[in-house]
Formats: sequence, C-alpha cells, structure tokens
Amino acid sequence: MQDTAKKNAPKPHTGGDSGKLTTQTARKALLIEALSYIGKYKGKVVVIKYGGAVQNDEALKQSFAQDVVLLHSLGMCPVVVHGGGPEVSRTMEALGQTAEFVEGLRVTTREGLAVTEMVLSGLINKELVSLINAAGGSGIGISGKDGHLLTAQRMVHRSGAELGFVGEIVAVNPGILRLLLDNGHIPVISPLSQGKGGVTFNINADSAAARVASALKAEKIVFMTDVDGVLHENKLVSSITASGALKLISDGVIKGGMVPKVEAMLHCLHAGVGSAQIINGSEEHALITELFTDEGIGTKITP
Repeated sequence: MQDTAKKNAPKPHTGGDSGKLTTQTARKALLIEALSYIGKYKGKVVVIKYGGAVQNDEALKQSFAQDVVLLHSLGMCPVVVHGGGPEVSRTMEALGQTAEFVEGLRVTTREGLAVTEMVLSGLINKELVSLINAAGGSGIGISGKDGHLLTAQRMVHRSGAELGFVGEIVAVNPGILRLLLDNGHIPVISPLSQGKGGVTFNINADSAAARVASALKAEKIVFMTDVDGVLHENKLVSSITASGALKLISDGVIKGGMVPKVEAMLHCLHAGVGSAQIINGSEEHALITELFTDEGIGTKITP
C-alpha cells in the first residue's frame, strides 16, 4: 500500500520543463532573427573573400563550401574571390624561389608569376569549385583574365618599391559574373588579370574582391581571415567608421597584411556596397554566423 502511494505520488518539480521552455524560446528567437536576414539578402549579391586559416583545414574548407551553397539555396547570389598566398609561397620554396613582400603585397617576378598562376587558377580555384559542387552547388571557376573581368596595369607602390608583375585594377567588366549568377551558378574567382598586350598580373585578392563587389553593387562583402578582425590594444574593434579606420592606419595600429584588407573595405563603402566585414574563418560556419545573427562577428567598417 505504501509502495503504491509512493509510486503514484506527484514528483517534485525540478525546473526541467522551465529549462526546456527557455531553450525553445531561445531557438525561436534565433530562427526569427535568421529569417529576417534571409529576407534582407534574398536576391542580393554577397561577395566573400576566401582566405586565411580556412584554406588550410579540410573540415573548414567543407564547412565553407556548405555555407556558400546554403546561401545560394536561400536565394542569395554568392560570389567567391579567393587568395592562396601561403600555398604559393610553399610551392615557390619547393622550386627554389624566394617569396618577398612589401607591406603585405607579394613581389611577383616573371618566374614567380608562373607559379602563382599555376597554384591560384590550377589548384586552389578548382579545389574550391569541386568542394562547392560536392556540397550540391554549381560552382564555376574563372580568373580575372576570363571575359575581361579584371583589367590591370603595373602597380607602383607608394614607397617606390618594385613589385614586379603585381597589378592595379583599372577596369572591371562584371558581365560574365552576371551571366553566371543569372543562370544559377556560383562564380569562384582567382585574382589574376591582364593588361595591355596580354600581360598577366597578380592582383591582391582583397583588392580584387573589393573591385568585384563594387562593380556588382553588392549588398555585403565579407573578408575571411585567420584573425578576429582589427585589434587595438589587444582588443577587438567590433565597429569603426571609415575616418576612424584611416586614423588607425596612419597611427600604425592597422599594419602589415591588414592594411590592404581595410583599404579594400573602404573602397567598397565609397563605391556604395552596403556593408563590409572582416571575420575569423577558423571556426566552422563562421560565414553563416556573421550573416544571420544580430551580433555577428569580426570588425565592421561603416561610412
């Protein structure tokens, strides 16, 4: 009798249901938050500069490809521009060549240019296209030389340093990109270009992404790197104005390889791109976190 009464007695409330409701509420809020951004970006061009740690980790590569395909499936128009500096440097060293840099910009000799084109257009580009296709998308790999996408001239560095076959973009013809986007493809661009006489130039990938985004009047451009964003006194700068970014460059706070990235962001804002962001791509699905949540990640530069 006592055993039966104990069995049928009401159990004490442990708060489990309350915790479950809290979790469900949080999930609903997150879903509503994400849906609002899906609506905002639907039909809009989002340019992603693919670089940093994400290019050196197989799991991150696949995660990135899945994210890009997801964006496309949700009605967005992703365009990927990739770098590949570390792989170019490793290949050059294996061939007995030395990689040199001036303020984050690669010095490109005639011999180095051949290696650069082989690695960027022949290896990295096709690997990324294959990953996107394996994830269910339709990636099309091109370089800035295809369809006169990027036209460049030899770059003269502000310090007077010789950069060799490094180009500065003077014109963008986005027609081939619009053709691909209109037919349901995901363009994947390697940062090479042609100048007068068919001369090939190596282009800084950040600059190439910025010029492509500007020409397409993109809604957003995201630069994926292997750092959290702009740091000041070892703290992340989550948001900063264009004038504030210029001051940090002049003060030497923003330096090295971060300089061309920030300058590329500023160019985008000046050209009318909706927003520009630097994020750390070393976490899986970092791109989705940035695009579909209020807080986002990294550093955003505003006009």
